[in-house]
Amino acid sequence: MKSFDKVLLIVASAVAGAAALIVGCGEQAQREHLMPPAQPEQAPTDGQSTPSKAAMQPAHLIRPPSDPRAALELALGAGLLADGASDNDKLRRVLRVAGVAEASQVLVFSKTSLQAELITPTHPRAIYFNDDCYIGYVPGGLIEYGDADADPAVGSGFFALDLQQRARATLAVDTDCMSCHSGSRTDYRPGFLVRSVFPDHEGFPITSAGSTVVGHDTPIEKRWGGWYVTGLSGKTHHRGNQTADELPSGDTDLDPARGSNITDLSPYFNTARYLQPTSDIVALMVLEHQVQMHNLLTQGSSVVHEQAERSRSLAKHLGEPFDPTAPGTLQRVIDSNAEKIVRHLLYADEVALAEPVAGGDAYQHAFRANRREDARGRSLKDFDLQTRMFRYRCSYMVYSRAFGLMPDLLKGAVITRLRAVLTGEHADAAYTHLGKSERRAISAILSETTDWY
Repeated sequence: MKSFDKVLLIVASAVAGAAALIVGCGEQAQREHLMPPAQPEQAPTDGQSTPSKAAMQPAHLIRPPSDPRAALELALGAGLLADGASDNDKLRRVLRVAGVAEASQVLVFSKTSLQAELITPTHPRAIYFNDDCYIGYVPGGLIEYGDADADPAVGSGFFALDLQQRARATLAVDTDCMSCHSGSRTDYRPGFLVRSVFPDHEGFPITSAGSTVVGHDTPIEKRWGGWYVTGLSGKTHHRGNQTADELPSGDTDLDPARGSNITDLSPYFNTARYLQPTSDIVALMVLEHQVQMHNLLTQGSSVVHEQAERSRSLAKHLGEPFDPTAPGTLQRVIDSNAEKIVRHLLYADEVALAEPVAGGDAYQHAFRANRREDARGRSLKDFDLQTRMFRYRCSYMVYSRAFGLMPDLLKGAVITRLRAVLTGEHADAAYTHLGKSERRAISAILSETTDWY
């Protein structure tokens, strides 16, 4: 048995539910919960083709590990990177253990990360992600790992992994990450962000032109400056796939039409250095929704926890019993954060698509591989991509680790508010985009795929 197979078996035997971690291990793949050996994924052509036989073979797990960081730390300790495999093969191992699909790859070439000195338009940084974690890599550099489960010792879930350390490789804390991931753009708490900038020919943001923190509430026209984008957006143009010059007036010469509707990145850089030749437009849209959702879940949890401790201490000081359900500051904090979370869960501020969007088959198939369906085959991972991102507008992040880790006080308030909106009990203009039939469909999906609705 190959050494990588042995490492995966060690992880599977030590992590609860980790049988689902193993991919492509020959005979082991026939076990329950495991997928057949992964087949190469094909690059998209026109973004609208029928999935090929190869693309229909998932390149990741149906059920990623419940705790990707724990699984990865265990695998590293068992010798995941101990041999002399190539850096790309080591990256593939990291992705497989964490349950992250190669097809989720998106590429950013602006110098807006920890490894800025390595990043250029001809040497972009790759980001891979699943519902619970994010993995970044620049060829020749470190692997960056991030999740929404803050480590009590450091207060964040941001780590770096040096591939060259091989057997000694560990997820190491890197406080430099916090210069961007715990600043004004993330409400001064650890969080994730996707930025659209105006990059010059070396990848440096042209600061005078400004930047945009991108989410599902951002118009396509303002997205993806400093990113590569493969896929079609019709007459709606974006800022991806190009650099800009700063003009004497302070403006830039970036022309959105020039970089839109691109399906081949080989004219821009050597795509052979990366696991995939693509930076899928749909993956980018999902990423932007997800990082905002993660931030609202983790930051809301942090704020509610802090206020609960203050309220508990005050009650003790006054010699009174602590009642977290009593009217007061704690309840106002809970209600405020629950409303923010539910608004995002239900895509209340999502910008409508003026034109259909088309990405590649590989990413969409990988993303939907762990979908949870109701009796009619409907799921929260069903794409629309005609006028909006998803057909049923309730975020699949209700199944995420971050959602499950919310304090009970906040989680209960979120579920109560979510149910009230979907049943019509909570009437608010913010949710008029959800018609009665869509609300009923979402309610049915949640009822059949969760144990709390």
